[in-house]
Amino acid sequence: QARLVESGGGLVQTGGSLRLSCAASGRNFSSDAMGWFRQAPGNQREFVAAISWNGGITNYADFVKGRFTISRDNAKNTVYLQMNSLKPEDTAVYYCAHSFAGGAPAARFVYDYWGQGTQVTVSS
Repeated sequence: QARLVESGGGLVQTGGSLRLSCAASGRNFSSDAMGWFRQAPGNQREFVAAISWNGGITNYADFVKGRFTISRDNAKNTVYLQMNSLKPEDTAVYYCAHSFAGGAPAARFVYDYWGQGTQVTVSS
């Protein structure tokens, strides 16, 4: 049974940083694209960032460009999201997901496995 487990969320002040991790188990995802999404209360789940299987292609939502960095360590079957210059509007539950599509896709429908999410709260 494939499983994705996020960690690293928490409470941080505006301008602070957090590093999220997503550990995969039960299946090797090193040949597949991975992504991060987020969902704030009352909002739909939205794309944040994605990375191709070898890290050669990355894709970011406009609202995180220059602040967030997605990376992966295939030897550890783990994907990361480094979040800097955090803003209160970044407050959300962040989800890691596996994609069956190539490249670094943003479309939610090409993601099939999802983690349980980790809460990120940015105080003003």
